[in-house]
Order: sequence, then structure tokens, then C-alpha cells
Amino acid sequence: MRRRPIASISSEQMEKVVGKHPRTRFCLLVSLSVLFWFFLFYFHFIVLGGGPIDVPERAASFQLESSGARPASKNFPFMRALRTIENKSDPCGGRYIYVHDLPPEFNDEMLRECKSLSIWTNMCKFTSNAGLGPPLENVKGVFSNTGWYATNQFAVDVIFSNRMKQYECLTRDSTIAAAVFVPFYAGLDISRYLWGHNTSVRDAASLALVDWLVKRPEWNVMGGKDHFLVAGRITWDFRRLTDSESDWGNKLLFLPAAKNMSMLVVESSPWNGNDFGIPYPTYFHPAKDSEVLLWQDRMRKLDRPWLFSFAGAPRPDNPKSIRGQIIDQCKKSKVGKLLECDFGESKCHSPSSIMQMFQSSLFCLQPQGDSYTRRSAFDSMLAGCIPVFFHPGSAYTQYTWHLPRNYSTYSVFIPEDDIRKRNVSIEERLSQISPEEVKIMREVVISLIPRLVYADPRSKLETLEDAFDVAVQAIIDKVTKLRKDIIEGRNDDDFVEENSWKYALLEEGQRTVGPHEWDPFFSKPKDGNNEDSGGSSAEVAKKSWENERRGQS
Repeated sequence: MRRRPIASISSEQMEKVVGKHPRTRFCLLVSLSVLFWFFLFYFHFIVLGGGPIDVPERAASFQLESSGARPASKNFPFMRALRTIENKSDPCGGRYIYVHDLPPEFNDEMLRECKSLSIWTNMCKFTSNAGLGPPLENVKGVFSNTGWYATNQFAVDVIFSNRMKQYECLTRDSTIAAAVFVPFYAGLDISRYLWGHNTSVRDAASLALVDWLVKRPEWNVMGGKDHFLVAGRITWDFRRLTDSESDWGNKLLFLPAAKNMSMLVVESSPWNGNDFGIPYPTYFHPAKDSEVLLWQDRMRKLDRPWLFSFAGAPRPDNPKSIRGQIIDQCKKSKVGKLLECDFGESKCHSPSSIMQMFQSSLFCLQPQGDSYTRRSAFDSMLAGCIPVFFHPGSAYTQYTWHLPRNYSTYSVFIPEDDIRKRNVSIEERLSQISPEEVKIMREVVISLIPRLVYADPRSKLETLEDAFDVAVQAIIDKVTKLRKDIIEGRNDDDFVEENSWKYALLEEGQRTVGPHEWDPFFSKPKDGNNEDSGGSSAEVAKKSWENERRGQS
């Protein structure tokens, strides 16, 4: 048989066939390889890993171990900051603070113009030494030889801002910040204009600050809810309800943007959720742990001949004040000590006289002043004296970051009505407390001293936490909790702002409030005159300001 002749193929066609075949096989192999690796990665990340391959999306679904949060579907802008918590090798993980670089008009310029901060006194001496004021000489042996200053009770703005400069976890990268600090001297600002200035002047700096902040990229991360600032005055100076020239203070805390921020004040409102109480500054500002420890030891060993004492003036123009009855009881008691605070040259304006009396007393009476709180409460605890409060707003609902929630461990509570209506004997009530109980309570008070003083802003305590440290950590915890709630989709729809004081007393994990034994102390008249403070905040602030004026004369 003859074989079938092979079809002839041109050299050009042969080149095409030979060249095309290898490339087709190569492409096929590449495609299969890509497909294989795709399915391998898909199986690994989606089926086994439970999440997508894309790194940003993994970051978005970051699962918070501590809260058991479900993976989020959105990449929140604060996720990088939260992830620092998981870095156990970073001592600042979850603790970074970003500080805004404000224009000097909001802080430094005020200090340069310190003579204009008060119309009655030259505040320059009180803003010296990083806000501590002039050093106190230990003439009577009442103080330590170092660390004591004639500190103005409204100097926290400057002290806190200078302490922040020593904070060990400052960052210039706001994306890893646990919170953002606004170094605006809000208290010094309003103190310039509280008397004799129209509302436009009083509000100018606050409005300018908010306008500056909302334009910053850091603000957009949480709409300001991670921002905080400090004002060393009572909250009522920043809560003007109307634009009437006769109304008191400015409206900083009522500005929509400011409502998102946290404001630390020496007295907060029980009915609002955007301010928080921090201690008044005392005269003691230690630079080292040893200074605190030596002072505590000294307070333990003191002889205290007086059962109770009171430093203060009557309030004859306030029919609800119990100060008159307290002063009368002190005068009649053989175990009670009174330091009457007449205006002008009074021993109440002498730090050594005040501290000497507190150091010689077992109990120190702390009724309301013009407002709920008094600096005297912190001076007395610094002296190791057990405070006696007559209204829960004087400490228990104010300083929940710095003081134990179980108030009976460190203080005595005698309701105002027991004095006002029932004429209860303070001496008799305190005498019923056994010496052993007194010793235990005093030890608790002395143990609290580090948390109640502001360390020298030019240094930092080695291991002890001061009032600044406690406040900063509380803000960090607040912002971190809020961020976790956002990720988990939790919100506070049931939050009733008028009950803010109750929320501050809730235990860990509690989220709702109900009736409370202290409700009568915080009931507000429904007269509509001043729905924020029961018609009294402006008058309270004015009286406080007037007494401040007379105290400087």
C-alpha cells in the first residue's frame, strides 16, 4: 500500500503553529496556578480565618478581646488607637494623649496679661511657678520644708496644662491617641469678664475656640467626643442659659460642639453629662514620692485634741444655709474648734492657720459654701482629718474618680435637715463613733492623699498617682468605652441627662438608673426660671464671685 502523502505546510504556517502552541500551554498553566492559589487563600482566610484578605478590612473588623465585640463592618478612624492597647510591649499602649497646639490667645497670652485676670487682685503671683503660686515658708512648722505653695483655688487650668507637659505618653500622632487634650484656660478666660462685661465679650473666646477646633481633622474622628479640657472654676460660670446681659457667666458648656467634649471643673453640675468634678488644688505639690510618704506618716502620728472643727463664715443672706447652726454648735462645744472667716484680714486666709487647725482635729465639718463644694474639704483631708459632709453634692456625687464610692469608709454624712430641722447635736453624733472606727477611717483618708494633690508640674511622681493621673486615666477609660460601644453598636438611647449624678454612682456593668435615696437633695423646682440648675446656679455663682472679691480685699 502506498502511504497517504502528508499535506504540505509552508514554513510561515509552521512558524505560527510551533510558536502558538507553547504560549497557549504556558498561559493555561499560569491561569491554573493563579486559580489554585486564589482558592487556597480564600479557604485559609475566609473559611478558616473568618475574615477577608484585604488588610484595611481586617483592621475594620478588629475584634476587641476585652469586650467580646462582634467584628465591625466599618473601618472606624479610631481603630489604630484602639489597637495600641493590644501591644503589650508598649507601656503607653492605650494611654497616648494628643495635645492641640492652640493659638496663644487661648492660653499663653492670658498669662502674659495676668494683671487683667481679676479686677480685684494681681493674679501674676498665683500664675507663677507653673500655676502653683509663691512658695510658703514653714514658719509655724505646719508644712513640710518643700513642696508647699500659696496656690489659688482657681489655678487648675494652669497647673493641669503644665502637668500635661510632663505626661509620659504624649504623642504627635493623633491617630494613636486615646484622648485629645485642649489646653484652653477656660477658667482664666471667664474670670476676666464675669463682672461688668456684656455677653459678646464673655462668649468671644469660647466661640473662637470651638470654631478653631471643628476645623481640625482630629475633631472629625469622633466629633469631639474624645476631646477634653480643664477649667478651674465651678460649672455655673460656664452655663449661661440666655443672652440677657443680666444673666451670669458664659455659655461655653451649652455650645453644641462643647457638649461633645468633656470638661473637668472643680464643681460639676449634677444634671448635665458633659462636665466632671476634679479636686480643688491644695497648698501641697510634691515633686517626689518620698515627700508624699513622709507627709502621710506625719499625719498618722499627730495628736488631735479636738473632736471636730470648722473653718468658715455664716451665710445670713441664705435662709437654707446651716452654717449658722454649725457655728453655734462649735462655740458651745468644749471639744469643737472654730476658725471664723470674717472678710478682710482673717485667719481663714492664712494657710498655716487653716492647716494647723485641721491637723489638730479628728473630724472637719464641710457644709455647703455658696455652691455644693469647698476647697476646704481637700485641705482637711490633706491634714488627715475625717470630713463630715451634710449634702451628697459636696463630694459623693462630685469626685467619683478620686474618692471611694463607699463614702462611709472615709467620711461621715449628716443630712442637712438633721441640723436645720431636728437640731441634731454634731458633737453627740461624732462621739458615738468608736476610737477604733475613727482610726480606720483616718487611715483611709490618709491613703487618699496622693490622689487628691497635684504634683509639682515641673516634675513627676515616680510611682504614686496624683489627681492629674487619676483624671487623665478616667478620661481615657471614658473614651475607650465609648469607642468600644460604637464598634459593638451600643448606644445610650435610654440616657437621661437630668440624672447625670446617678450615672456617676453606678457600679461596673450597670447602665440604667432608678430611684435613689438622694433624690430629694437634687430635686429641681419646675418653675421654668432656670431649668438647668433649679433657678439657683446664677445666684450661686454670683455669691461665690462676691465672696471671692471680699476675700481678696
